[in-house]
Amino acid sequence: MISTQNAPEPDRTGEFTTRLDSTWEWWHAAIEEAQDGRWIRSPVERQVMDDLAAATVGLGYLDPSVELPLRNRLCRIATWAGVLRLAARAGGWELVPVTGVTPPRPAGMAELLSAVHAVGEQGETWLRRLGADGPPPPRAVAGFEAFLFGPGSVEDLRQFFYD
Repeated sequence: MISTQNAPEPDRTGEFTTRLDSTWEWWHAAIEEAQDGRWIRSPVERQVMDDLAAATVGLGYLDPSVELPLRNRLCRIATWAGVLRLAARAGGWELVPVTGVTPPRPAGMAELLSAVHAVGEQGETWLRRLGADGPPPPRAVAGFEAFLFGPGSVEDLRQFFYD
């Protein structure tokens, strides 16, 4: 029998990279549809985006010199999941898994919310499993933070629309 007591932990960075790559694909599909004029946001969609911005304003960009504990970093990511579930319910959109799935076309609000939710949902999982699994890979956490916070990220969502 082979002992697994000292076996190295599996590198799960690949699964997080796949999730983030899929998230970016869905994000870009929705933004492209809007910028090419195929998706014109409705008044409800505009209001939901304004509400998302208001609900997440305190989560925004932090100077890289700010050292946040890991739990706080994961909480900042995870908060998006709950906010997006509320937004989807408010607008009647269904959130769907994005990992490994090509975004449907035309893409719109449901696809955009599903993409961002995939990131927040991963933050929730990391928080829930932190005691059992230990800390997630630092590069994965940084990639998810980069998707949500800073220039060209979800934090700048409203700037991607011309309507």
